[in-house]
Amino acid sequence: MRHVKLFEDFSSQETLTEDQIKWLDKCAKRGWNLNPSTGLIDVDGDFSCVQQDLTDFKGVRFGHVKGYFDCHVNRLTSLVGAPQTVGMDFCCHNNQLTSLEGAPQTVGRDFSCRNNQLTDLKGAPQTVDGYFLCAENRLTDLKGAPLAVRVDFDCSNNELTDLEGAPQKVGGVFYCDKNLLTSLEGAPLTVGKSFVCRNNPVSEKTLASIFALMKKGKSYQQALGECWPDMNNDDRALMYKDLKDLTPEEIRRYEALTTVNRIKNYL
Repeated sequence: MRHVKLFEDFSSQETLTEDQIKWLDKCAKRGWNLNPSTGLIDVDGDFSCVQQDLTDFKGVRFGHVKGYFDCHVNRLTSLVGAPQTVGMDFCCHNNQLTSLEGAPQTVGRDFSCRNNQLTDLKGAPQTVDGYFLCAENRLTDLKGAPLAVRVDFDCSNNELTDLEGAPQKVGGVFYCDKNLLTSLEGAPLTVGKSFVCRNNPVSEKTLASIFALMKKGKSYQQALGECWPDMNNDDRALMYKDLKDLTPEEIRRYEALTTVNRIKNYL
């Protein structure tokens, strides 16, 4: 039996329409059922509603999905009704999401919300046992991200000026290239593989040097101070506000250099 047609006994769930039933049958390859204890739709295997021009989940509210849940390439602006837990991947990339509120809080493998219109990660799952991909959004901070990600974390191609809110433990690669980084405040304490920081206002060499010291246990302030003598003046002009022991004369010099650089960029 692929779906439940009798809903009278489940007072917590509104009656499903014929359109909703047909949609569930089409997208849930191994069947679905109405959970009487939660009033939500549970899916026995995978659920795929890719490229259906959806703006929402047709009013359906999901509970647990045993396999993956894939809703990428639609016109979703909200994740209201999305599963509460997903056994494998949750993919909502290439939509028009401005918030992750409603996203599952437990994802058994990968979570992808790249290429949306997100400005923060509030509502993101706090347990991700694979990749976390939030590249190609409009993120100005990483608040709401999971505390730990088992594999890679990719926040590249956003509008981040620092890494406040980033996961503190990343098992694989941490990607933060193509942002507006002028600070590594909030960077992960542990990264299992590479720290990729290309194409930011501060040079890759400077950011990588600072992070290498942070990876050894130095605080951001300590690492910045140790790298300061070897940094070029353009990088110093971008990061001098984070260095606490500069003299007033040095501060004035870097302020002036910042103004000169802005004029050059404008011209």
